[in-house]
Amino acid sequence: MNDTAPLRRIWLCADDYGIAEGVNQAIRDLIGHGRLNATSVMVVGTAIGRDEVKALQVVAAGSPRCAIGLHATLTAPFRPLTMHFRPTDGGMFLPFPQLLRSGLLRRLDPEMIHAELKVQLGAFQELFGRAPDFVDGHQHAQLFPQVRDAFLRAVKQAAPGAWVRQGGRAQPLAQRLGAPKALVLDILSAQFRKRAAKADIPFNPAFAGAYDFSRRPDFAVLMRQFLDGLPEGGLVMCHPGFVDDTLKSLDPLTSQRENEHAYLASSQFPPLLAANNVTLS
Repeated sequence: MNDTAPLRRIWLCADDYGIAEGVNQAIRDLIGHGRLNATSVMVVGTAIGRDEVKALQVVAAGSPRCAIGLHATLTAPFRPLTMHFRPTDGGMFLPFPQLLRSGLLRRLDPEMIHAELKVQLGAFQELFGRAPDFVDGHQHAQLFPQVRDAFLRAVKQAAPGAWVRQGGRAQPLAQRLGAPKALVLDILSAQFRKRAAKADIPFNPAFAGAYDFSRRPDFAVLMRQFLDGLPEGGLVMCHPGFVDDTLKSLDPLTSQRENEHAYLASSQFPPLLAANNVTLS
């Protein structure tokens, strides 16, 4: 560690609390050991009853700095909480490629999206007894055209003290071109940041954590890349979890979640934070 450089406080946020009990357990384990300081909760998930909420609140209360947010969900295989939400596919939200395409073609109904997000924000309030600290989106749907304006309006109305997650990186363009998935998030996030700033809604100054899950790369190598140049207040997204049957039925991201948990829980992770002058507390 460079003793002359100031510590950078960042957010390390685990997505998908509520999708399955194995994911919930892994996230709570890491929070309890000081290896995470944020998680976003999927109120439409199958594992978000009162017991799971209480367990998260207890472990977060013992953490020096742990934010709990809403993981706004608008994509399949999950179902809307509002009765007349459209468009749907077999009663479920559209798959994310179709949602993005529909937004780009201006075929979505922002009012229906706004109403659904208001209900999800209300469900979080009912479960936790307070508004979320921040709001992000499952599969980055909050960044999509037409969705983003409805999303920001709902947050402003129902959680005025919350910050929102943008997905743009802080690295020079030459370093960003080699990661197509992250580059798409950079492009979508540019408009999202402009709209959030206009609405006077705070957001993270930089983002990291996007990668091709299907290739199952070495998460230790990825984490070193994520921390490189991440500024104060930057956010790293992660997806730790233990695989169970529920997760297998809902999400293609399975065994890589266990790889992420294993690294974050390991003795290798704290020295990496120290070497980068990064703290989670």
